Amino acid sequence: MTVQIAPSILAADFARLTDEAAAVAAVADWLHVDVMDGHFVPNLTIGLPVVEALLKHADLPLDCHLMIEDPDRWAPGYAEAGARGPVRTLRAIRAAGARAGLGINPATPVEPYADLLPEIDMLLLMTVEPGYGGQPFLDLVLPKVRRARKLIAGHGTAIWLQVDGGVSEETIGRCAEAGADVFVAGSAVYSADDPAAAVRSLRSLAERASGR
Repeated sequence: MTVQIAPSILAADFARLTDEAAAVAAVADWLHVDVMDGHFVPNLTIGLPVVEALLKHADLPLDCHLMIEDPDRWAPGYAEAGARGPVRTLRAIRAAGARAGLGINPATPVEPYADLLPEIDMLLLMTVEPGYGGQPFLDLVLPKVRRARKLIAGHGTAIWLQVDGGVSEETIGRCAEAGADVFVAGSAVYSADDPAAAVRSLRSLAERASGR
């Protein structure tokens, strides 16, 4: 599958989100939007009104990562806004016209969720503990990435395998080699002097490591 890079606006300047989105629009594939409610995770970021406003100005599809309580209630609204839980929620997201993803924390095994693969378009493996940007990459997740890739291959349907957390020029190659094909990068992109150049570099490193 094609390598895809999704800069995370969690590391961007929230006062200049339109400009920050435009800075990577020509080179990235998606914009990753971390929605945190201060309950499911300790941090509080942005919500549906900001996502709806960003959609009016962003040229890239939005990849909304909901780290929130009660996703059954809120997830379909993000899908209906035009952005990209268990079965009922996943089906509601798809019914709203978006693609559905399932996120798994570092300490959570992937195998118990194998039966949900027909219900999802993307499997997200967190490579840091959710809640804050700028954390160091957890290498202990790499064996799980490999196992997830095997599960997806056995499923026989195209499912993106995304990694999120600590993705940088130093770590993206290991993730790609393990089988990931969608890479969320926040600080590695928006802390760079040239965010677009950072995206191009990350893509090149991932493609080289994966042989794509």
